[in-house]
Amino acid sequence: MAWRCTGATNAELIANMAKAEIIHSERVTAAMTRVDRANYVRYVNTAYEDSPQPIGYGATISAPHMHAHAAENLLPFLQPGSRVLDVGSGSGYLSAVLWQLLQDPEDPRSKESKVVGIEHVPELVKWSVENMRKDGLGPALDDGKIKMIAGDGRKGLPEDGPYDAIHVGAAAPTLPADLVEQLARPGRMFIPVGTDVQQILQVDKDADGNVSQKPLFDVLYVPLTDRDKQA
Repeated sequence: MAWRCTGATNAELIANMAKAEIIHSERVTAAMTRVDRANYVRYVNTAYEDSPQPIGYGATISAPHMHAHAAENLLPFLQPGSRVLDVGSGSGYLSAVLWQLLQDPEDPRSKESKVVGIEHVPELVKWSVENMRKDGLGPALDDGKIKMIAGDGRKGLPEDGPYDAIHVGAAAPTLPADLVEQLARPGRMFIPVGTDVQQILQVDKDADGNVSQKPLFDVLYVPLTDRDKQA
């Protein structure tokens, strides 16, 4: 069903994901509606296809239904004032959606929200910032509320943590200990793990620091690696 969600417009793509029961929340619908995927892909004519697409440097933008799954899964931890880490931020699309999920004009904590995107290809970081500015997020970037940096996502960015939610957009062979350490108490991570066989893991840390893992479904992602090994 998920692969049948392609639309002619951003609104139709999102509506189809709701019909397929991938999107359940009005908050996710609203956030994804405010972020036009056409601003974050290389080929605008295929922006609303429900499939992963190459963005250069051996990287891809995930299929929209995977971004919707991630947003829905992390939603309980995406509140005004939350701090979020997006590992393998690529074109910046999901970082933008996550930012929108932290915004509520009636909640003063919204101004305390922060999204950090980390990507090991500097050229993609630069492009992601350009994409976000096209999408109206220049003020949040200028204020440091959205921070897009080049670095090794496997190590996270502890100086801006702990993070209420962490999304990882590439498959790690094993669960990165540094990212688990940077989860807040409580906090949740959505991460693909594995090599030949990959699964999305929901990693939860409770208020006492206890960590649990829950496999959600099988996937096929590009590997979480460093620049030298990027295809």
